[in-house]
Amino acid sequence: MGIAIKGKRTPWVLDDSLRELEQLAATAGAEVVGTITQNLEKHSITYLGKGKLAELLDLREALRFDTVICDDELTPTQQQNLESAFKGEVKVIDRTALILDVFARHARSKEGQLQVELAQAEYLLPRLAGQWSHLERLGGGIGTRGPGESQIETDRRLIGARIHRMKKELDEVRKQREQHRQRRSKSGIPVISLVGYTNAGKSSLLNSLSKAGVLARDQLFSTLDPVTRRVMLGDGTLVLMTDTVGFIQKLPTGLVAAFRATLEELEEATVLLHVVDISHPNAPEHVEVVEKILGDLKLTGKPRVLAMNKADLLDPDADMSLMADVGGTKAVLTSVVSGLGLDDLLATLETVAHAATDALGVG
Repeated sequence: MGIAIKGKRTPWVLDDSLRELEQLAATAGAEVVGTITQNLEKHSITYLGKGKLAELLDLREALRFDTVICDDELTPTQQQNLESAFKGEVKVIDRTALILDVFARHARSKEGQLQVELAQAEYLLPRLAGQWSHLERLGGGIGTRGPGESQIETDRRLIGARIHRMKKELDEVRKQREQHRQRRSKSGIPVISLVGYTNAGKSSLLNSLSKAGVLARDQLFSTLDPVTRRVMLGDGTLVLMTDTVGFIQKLPTGLVAAFRATLEELEEATVLLHVVDISHPNAPEHVEVVEKILGDLKLTGKPRVLAMNKADLLDPDADMSLMADVGGTKAVLTSVVSGLGLDDLLATLETVAHAATDALGVG
């Protein structure tokens, strides 16, 4: 049972960001019993101002929550000071830790688990000063503890060694993926990679187009591990369609770095199929978040098709001009439930994929 806090101003409407935080909390198995908000130009050493902190302490007496979730990434000092204000009786986590927890719950493959574990370890390392006494031992045994070495120094060394080992393992994964991509490239089969905000319906769309049988749930980050399936376009062209991890606002940079081996699949794509939940009130913001991440990954030059998905849930009075800012992208209205636009989508992918392939051939 927890309470969610929104503190910092963002381009999103405050209530929208809090609703998303509540969704993340629910996906992680928490029940949100209350929220408080505060606009601050600069956060204090306790993240909240004195008055809001006092209000939060009073809420603890009324609601008896055991977890506080903040909608920004806390500094180690802020997290430690907030927990100290509750005399250690309430756990304080931030948005980054919450997202990492959701990823850890949904990672199925060894690679996915390794990537999440690396991100968690790198997040935890600077926070050991306030948390080391709660850690599970990461290793140990004769010869692992130096003379006069404190517990926290031991844990730091052990986690540092573990991070080094995981990075080496992920480097091997990257090499293996690169070999697979080279073989695919030699085959000449176009690759279409699905990207989009989490819970936009990417897995459901892949299932509908390929009969893939990919796990698809109405929750955030239900699919983390890449899935590639063969799809036949309208003219008989065979393509490989790959579903990748979904994005979200304030996606932790450590998580992006840890999932580098997975996200590199996007670099080799012939076409990016950007899937957006057109029925969501924050669809424009979702598109903006995905476009920014694609920019950070230097993928904005990739040919793209926009699938405006979940059209069966769309308000008839919705303003369809909200996608006008995605310049140069062909957009198709789709619904997996009704089948609307799926043939049009395949036809559009066919046109864009052929044009991209021809352009590469000319180059």
